[in-house]
Amino acid sequence: MTGPGHGTPPTLDRELHHPTRLALAAYLSACGEAEFAVLRDYCQVSDSTLSKTLTALEKAGYVGIRKGYLGKRPRTWAALTLTGRRALARHLAALEEIAATARRAAATCAEPENTPEHPGT
Repeated sequence: MTGPGHGTPPTLDRELHHPTRLALAAYLSACGEAEFAVLRDYCQVSDSTLSKTLTALEKAGYVGIRKGYLGKRPRTWAALTLTGRRALARHLAALEEIAATARRAAATCAEPENTPEHPGT
């Protein structure tokens, strides 16, 4: 498995490796900003889990948090930062490279060899 540096493995982003963080970043990459409850429902996690996830991504600089009110009700919105968008793109490229390498490896081992167990045609 080689990455862009030829001979180095693709680098997955530690902050985006967890499925909930990846799902959240992917969702936010498709919109400008999303409200906390929408993100919670999309990721199918508890308020506590989403709060911890957003905090971790905010500390990494991947997500910006905005708090405000909708009427008299407090609300929290999240948006993927430029740093987060770039990190997500690199992470997805690394996943693609891993998948492509696996497909190439599987294709080479799936070809029958010209051996007594697998005579050629």
